[in-house]
Amino acid sequence: MLSARPYRERFRRAFGVRRGQRLVLLNSTWSSQSLLGDGGGDGDGEGPGDDVLPSLLPRLASELPADEYRVAAVLHPNIWHGHGPGQIRAWLDRARRSGLTLIDPLKNWRQALVAADLVIGDHGSVTYYAAALGTPVLLGAAPLDGLDPDAPIADFIRTAPRLNARSPLRGQVDALIESHVPQPGPMRFTSSVPGEAAVRLRRTFYELMGAPEPSGPALLEPLPLPAPEPAPRTAPLWVLTRFLAGPEVAVTRYADPAREPAGSGDDHLAVHEDTRDPGQLDLADIVFRDGSPDDQRFGPPGRWAAEVLDRHPHCALAAYVTGPSSCLVRTRDGALLRLTAGAEADADPAVYASAVHAWLAAGRARAALVADGLTVRTGGTAHRVVVTAEVDDTMAAGGTRQEGRTTPAGRSTAHASGADIPRAGRRSPRTGS
Repeated sequence: MLSARPYRERFRRAFGVRRGQRLVLLNSTWSSQSLLGDGGGDGDGEGPGDDVLPSLLPRLASELPADEYRVAAVLHPNIWHGHGPGQIRAWLDRARRSGLTLIDPLKNWRQALVAADLVIGDHGSVTYYAAALGTPVLLGAAPLDGLDPDAPIADFIRTAPRLNARSPLRGQVDALIESHVPQPGPMRFTSSVPGEAAVRLRRTFYELMGAPEPSGPALLEPLPLPAPEPAPRTAPLWVLTRFLAGPEVAVTRYADPAREPAGSGDDHLAVHEDTRDPGQLDLADIVFRDGSPDDQRFGPPGRWAAEVLDRHPHCALAAYVTGPSSCLVRTRDGALLRLTAGAEADADPAVYASAVHAWLAAGRARAALVADGLTVRTGGTAHRVVVTAEVDDTMAAGGTRQEGRTTPAGRSTAHASGADIPRAGRRSPRTGS
C-alpha cells in the first residue's frame, strides 16, 4: 500500500471517483460487535441489537450529494462466506441502487484504502491500516471487548473520533476530512521500518528454514489496478439547480432521499429507466439511461429518447448517456442535443442533462446553449459542457418524431411548476407523496 500511494489517482479513477469527488469507504470486520453487527452497543446513540451498517449505508448514499461523493464498502471475507453473497446484496440493495460500490474483499481492499478520503470502520485491522496510511477514520463501532487493553489497536479505538449515527452524516464526514491530523501511533505500531518489510521478512523466513537467502533483491508484487466496475444509480434522483453568473448552472443530486433535501433553487426529479419502481417514471421530469450508442436492444439513442417521451407524457427531457463524458438528450419538441464534456470536465453526463433541463425550464433559449455551451457546477467543481444540435434521423430509422407538442421552454416550465401534474404528487422521489 505504501508503494502504491504514488498511483492513488489511478486507483480512484478505477473505483469511479471523478474530479472533485470524495471517496467514503466503509469497512466491517467479522464479529457480532462489528459495524455489520450491532456495533457493540457503545457508539453514539447506537444500542445493542441495532444493525448499524445496513441502515448507515443508504443514509450515506442519500445524504451525501451524489456528484460530490462516492460511497464504497469493504466487508470481511467471512461476512460473505457466513451469510452468502445473495443475502449481503439483499441487505444492501437500496444502498447499491443509490450508487454504493461493493469492493472485492480479497483482491481490491488495499487499493480501496489507498484511494479513500475517509474510512468509517470498527475495531478490525483494515480500519487500523487506514489510520496507518494517514487516512481520516470515523469509528462506527468501537467495542473494546476482546482487545488486549495494552495493544496499540485498543488505544486507537479509545481515542479515534466516533461517528454519531443519529446525527446528519455529511457534516461529520466533511469536518473530519478538513481538520484531520494523522495520528503517529498506527503507523509506528504497524511497522517501525516502513518500506523495509520485504527485505526483513524474507531474511527472517530463510533464517528460520536454515536455507541461504537468494542474492537478488526482495521485491513486492505491485497492487494491480482494479477493473472499472460501474455502479449504476437506478434510485430516483432529487435534483436541485441554481443559476449562477453567465451560462452556469449549479446542480446537486441526492439519491433516494428519505425527505426533501434542504437547499435553494428549483428542483426536479430524474429517474433511471431501470428504476425498481416504474411508477416513478410517471413522475419524472427527466428519464435517463446509460449504455453503448450501438446497443441494438434500445436502438439509436435518438429513437430511444423519442419512445421515452411518447411513453411518459409528463417527462420533459430524455437523456441517453453514451459514455463517461457524453450524452444525447431529446427535448419535448423533438430537438436533439449532444452534450459533451469539455477540457477538465469530469461529471456524470446525466448531470449535464439536468442542467440543460433547468435552462430550458427557466425559459432560456436553446440556441444560446448551442452557441455558448454551458458550465455545470457540482459542489466546488466546474465542468464546461459543449452543446451540439444533432440531426434528427428517427423518421429515416422508422421512429416517430414528437410533433404538435408544447415548445420546450413552455412545456418544461409548466412541468417544473407542476401545472400538468400535482406538485404534492412529486414531493418524494421515494414514495411519490
